[in-house]
Amino acid sequence: MNPFAQESGIAPEGHPIHTLMEEHRAFLERANRLIAAAQALKAKPEAAAASAELEQARAVVADLKAGQSHYLREENVIFPLLDKHGFSGPPTVMWAEHDQVRAVEKTLFQVMEAAATMAWFDFTAQLDRAAQQLAQLLTTHFYKENNILFPTAMELLSPQEWDEVQREFDRLGYTPFTPGREKAAPAAGAEPAGESAAGEITLPTGTLPREVLAALLNTLPVEITFVDHEDRLRYFSQPRDMIFTRSTAALGTKVQNCHPAKSLHLVNQILADFRAGARDVAEFHIHMQGKYVYIRYFAVRDPQGKYLGCMEVTQDIAPIQQIEGEKRLL
Repeated sequence: MNPFAQESGIAPEGHPIHTLMEEHRAFLERANRLIAAAQALKAKPEAAAASAELEQARAVVADLKAGQSHYLREENVIFPLLDKHGFSGPPTVMWAEHDQVRAVEKTLFQVMEAAATMAWFDFTAQLDRAAQQLAQLLTTHFYKENNILFPTAMELLSPQEWDEVQREFDRLGYTPFTPGREKAAPAAGAEPAGESAAGEITLPTGTLPREVLAALLNTLPVEITFVDHEDRLRYFSQPRDMIFTRSTAALGTKVQNCHPAKSLHLVNQILADFRAGARDVAEFHIHMQGKYVYIRYFAVRDPQGKYLGCMEVTQDIAPIQQIEGEKRLL
């Protein structure tokens, strides 16, 4: 199966779709390099005789770890915009396949990290198996995206939407091996496109200029996301160090289409309980990328108890857990 068999002319160079497809090429090239390195390692009697091959494998794994923005850009920008056009089934499948790729990569990363402590035969066998699985998954997945998802996106999205996609891609950042955008990093504190409206926001306890309110919300040491009573994403804050990836392209879409299929049952249960008045808070805490992430969901109601929506508040509480004693001075 050749993922690029029918790609001719689908998108011009520099277009977001062209960028994604070039990243597909780079991913597959690295997956094949990893298979070659694993095969070479299996032919060596021990680690001491395979330093060059081990270094090649480590280099590929480092690239795979640094390539996660590829999937995040698709999930947070392309998929929500396709959903707005009523094309939601295939993106849901693609997101589920992303999770399959992540699961294989997780196994692969764990095998590489345990190389020094595993029996040589076990290490090389597991590395080869994970590399083969990854290459097979990527080949079939990229074929579907290149030949079904991306051509549909080119037909459905307007020039204005593609401009938005490009802005969001630039904000979220690229992989170290994205052609023409090597080592591009996410833009810190980027603002959504469009001019801010003039005027002030009057609240029961005070009045704030619109830009001050936005800055205040972005300064809070938590991430805030709001989903309205119809389960549509309406707002998210942009603190300096965001834990979860968000994109303005997802605004207005159903929150169910902003989550992978494996977590939909939890999302729907929380929202159903909030809407029915069965609960007002749901809490989770997970270890993720060196952080201890505390995630809380709150039912938002008006003074009469009418359900207005759901607010998600996310925070890394690892630094807070380390606080001891008292601090009374600067």
